This record gives sequence, C-alpha cells and structure tokens, in this order.
Amino acid sequence: MKVLMFGWEFPPLLSGGLGTACYGLTKELANLGVEIKMVLPKNMDQSHHSHLKLIGPQSLSVSEQEEFEEEQYEHISKRFMVDTIINPYMNEDTYEEYMERVAVAEKKRREKKDSLSLDMDLSGNYGHNLFSEVLRFSSIGKVLGEKEDFDVIHAHDWLTFLAGIEAKRVSNKPLIIHVHATEYDRSGDNVSQEIYDIERYGMLEADKIVAVSHRTKNMIVEKYHIDPEKIEVVYNGVEQVTAVPYNRERRPFKGDKMVLFLGRITHQKGPHYFLDAANLVLKKMPNVRFVMAGAGDMTRQMIEKIASMKLAERFHFTGFLNPTEREKAFAMSDLYVMPSVSEPFGITPLEAMKYNVPIIISKQSGIAEILHHALKVDFWDVEKLAAGIISLLEDKAMGESMGRNNKKFLNEVGWHVPAEQIRRIYSDMTN
Repeated sequence: MKVLMFGWEFPPLLSGGLGTACYGLTKELANLGVEIKMVLPKNMDQSHHSHLKLIGPQSLSVSEQEEFEEEQYEHISKRFMVDTIINPYMNEDTYEEYMERVAVAEKKRREKKDSLSLDMDLSGNYGHNLFSEVLRFSSIGKVLGEKEDFDVIHAHDWLTFLAGIEAKRVSNKPLIIHVHATEYDRSGDNVSQEIYDIERYGMLEADKIVAVSHRTKNMIVEKYHIDPEKIEVVYNGVEQVTAVPYNRERRPFKGDKMVLFLGRITHQKGPHYFLDAANLVLKKMPNVRFVMAGAGDMTRQMIEKIASMKLAERFHFTGFLNPTEREKAFAMSDLYVMPSVSEPFGITPLEAMKYNVPIIISKQSGIAEILHHALKVDFWDVEKLAAGIISLLEDKAMGESMGRNNKKFLNEVGWHVPAEQIRRIYSDMTN
C-alpha cells in the first residue's frame, strides 16, 4: 500500500497536536507495511525519520513548479483567496516579529516574475499569508499527483485539503481527508467563511472522511451537511514511550501541590476558565501552584488577568515547551486539567496518564467519549471545576486509583489501534 499524505507540521517542528498525531499514526502505519510519502509546506531533514519519505517544496524542479497552470490558480484564488490574519499558534510578541518577516517576504514575492514559484516563502507558519500558502501548497498536490506512484491520498485538516483535491483530480486516486478539528472548534460561532468553505469543499470532494471522535462526526454532519455514511470515527492514540523519571519531592516549591494546564493559550482551550477556577481554589487551598504551559494569542491577556487577581505568586507561565520539557511538566504535576471549550479529541490527557496523574477534562471534548476514569465537567462551570480540583488534591487515594486505572487504559490506546483502522480504510478505498 502506497500513500501520498499531505500534512502541515511534523516533528521536530511542532505548533500543536496535529504534528504529534501525524507522527504517531505514520510510524505505526509503516510498521503495518504502508509506504508513506509525507508532503509538507517546508523542507525538513529526512535523517530524523526513517519510516517515511518527506517531500518539501524545494525538492521540486523549476519546470515542475511551473506545471500548475496560472488559470487554475486564479480560479481557486477567486473562490478562496482573502487577505486576512490568522495566527492561532502565535503569542503577541512572536506575532509582531513574524509580521515584519511577512512584509519583507511578500515584497520579494511580488517582485518575482513567476508568482507561482513554489519556493517563494512557503514557511508552514500560521500567520498573515496563511491562505496564500495554502493555495500555493495545492499546486504541489497537482505536481506530485502526476509524477508520484501511490494508491491513495490522505490529507490532514483544511490546510491540506486543496492539495489533496488537486492530487485526486490528476491521478483519479481515492482521497481520504482527516478532520482533526473544524473551524467551529477553533472559532466557535465566529467562523471564518473562507476556512469553512475550504473545509466543506474538501469534505464534498473526499471519498472518505476520518473524524477523530463522534463529537467531530456530529459536527461535520450538522454544520457542514455531509452524509454520515461517508464519515468514519477513528480515535487518536498515544505514543507508548517510557515515562521520564522525576521525583516530585525535588520540585522547587516544597509542600505545594501543582496543577497543570498544557496547550495553546487560545479561546478554544479554555485558559480563562482555568484561571477563574484557580482563583476559587486558592481561596480554600493556598498551598497550590498553577502552571500554564504553552503559547497563544491570549497569553498576555491571561498574564494581565492573573496580575489583576493578585495571584502572580501562585501562577507560573512557561511558554511553549519542547517534547522533553512537556514530559517533565507532566511528571511534576499532581493534577492535569483540560478545560477546552471545544476539543475534537485531546491527546494531552493521555500523555499525562503515563505519569499516573489524575485528570479533569471538559465534557466538550472527544476524549470524554472513551476516557472513563477522569472527572468530567462542563468547561463553563468553574465552580464544579474548582471543587473537582480541590477534591482530587485532598483525596490522595481517589487520585491514585484514577491514575492506576488510566495506566491500564493506556495499553489499549496506542497508535497501533488507529493505524490498523486507517489501514483497513485504505484497503476499502482501493478495492
């Protein structure tokens, strides 16, 4: 089985959970004998990954870059091209720096005679010219759809749907789109019409849709008006790696408990509800430290809110953490909280479970469908969230019991499980 796969991020360059999911899935698919060519919007060092072949824009010749006809590009541009700012994975400091680079890159691009050259600042970043990059990335789909040998096309999230569609058009091979999150998850009811249009276009053109939870499937049916028979639910997994050893007694804050939030600091992840719950907890349990690990467009707002609540001594902001630092953060924690407003799945609770850390998750998450040994609350109910935090920190036996049960559950949710399901979907599509 040969797969032409389109992604937007991949280790070691990560911005969110999409790259982690793509890595875990492709690694297990390779163990099942699937040959994968992973196409990314930026070139990466192949030596980091032996289980697949990485393809970036600069691996294509100039003549291949020019194969994407200008008329076709303009046709897609008229339908989807907008000049907008989308920066879900940036904080306010990095955003300003990035915008300066964008201005320089755009000036150089406009000065180029061939406006379709694929090596002209395809960066894979999430910023001002994101739509432009998504459209230019689609041209890679057409080129590779004509020249590569493969049986099926697999595109992850809306950023790659147009590339997958172009590959399907020229190859006549089946297209599977993998929905890890929708625009409704990211933006609530304030959706970007352009992103919605691309998502729905991909869903209509796909031969099969993979959703990461029933919650996501239901949203695709209700919001995008797609036939439910076309959608199959495949839950994410977690990489079965050895936990990083860490003695919590070595923590610098002796005698205090540690509650962790780890994720993008954006509205979708519910950091403001975490802060409000922390405020209630500290009024009853002053010996608790709250850690917010990650970065995002709400970072400064959260810091200012903590200052106004006079909780700075009890709150710690770490910024974006690399994989090793993430593992250490889980190992140090007494409790992990994921108060997401809308979470299609949610891998981080599975990562926390490797360290026997008790879990609180929002009912508005896909993982709530399969995780039975966790406290589940509505994201907006900060009083129940605060009560749950206090309960799990005070009742050591309950937390330890939750940790033991979840450790057993981890053995059932390795990436080999979704890989086997995806491999079967490949076979069904090609047969």
